[in-house]
Amino acid sequence: MKLNKEKLIMSYLPLVKYVVDRLPFSSLPHISREDLISSGVIGLLKALESFDPSRGVKFKTYAIPRIKGAIMDELRRLDWIPRSLRKKADLLEKTYSCLEKKLGRTPTDKELSRELNISEKDLFKLYTQVNHFSYISLNAASSEQDDRTLTEKIASTNDSQNPMETLKKNEVKRILKRALENLPSRERMIIILYYYEELTFKEIGHVLGISESRVSQIHGKVILKLRATLAELRESLPA
Repeated sequence: MKLNKEKLIMSYLPLVKYVVDRLPFSSLPHISREDLISSGVIGLLKALESFDPSRGVKFKTYAIPRIKGAIMDELRRLDWIPRSLRKKADLLEKTYSCLEKKLGRTPTDKELSRELNISEKDLFKLYTQVNHFSYISLNAASSEQDDRTLTEKIASTNDSQNPMETLKKNEVKRILKRALENLPSRERMIIILYYYEELTFKEIGHVLGISESRVSQIHGKVILKLRATLAELRESLPA
């Protein structure tokens, strides 16, 4: 028996709120939580319309990426990140990659701030901002025809008919797995708790005994490392 659309939305609204509350930027003062929820409901509706229970996937598992994708699409449409911040984030990523290649190791905060000619305090702020950029790029769907997120595409290799694409995805997964294994224990723990256990930065802070802002900074730094790794990988893979 089919429930009407309004009842289905109300039934799964807590799931939308759950997703919104775990976004790294949901608490920013210039972003309305209600607007994020409204965008998430659009993703929920798309999930309800396209969900196929015969595939053996739970609806929650299927719906969450689409709820996130709808929110990301709306944020991208609104172009909510100031251009000045985009430039700073791009400069941070390029500087990090250049220093890493030059030194043959991970640059320290002191070395990176000196290269950028900013204070370490300002560098920590940039680490936090990296969370916002990376989250959108990793979780936004790439097209209307294919509503899977980039992270879903990387995780899925069996549905690719192009052997070269399959090879690339496998290589990306292998490199990322190695990069994560080589992280210091606290950085690795934050990634595990955030992406696998789905804890918020605040909850992770309680677990590790550090502040929410410090968790955000460390997460941003890890994302910077991984983006640099992916950028280097893209250069080495055949087109």
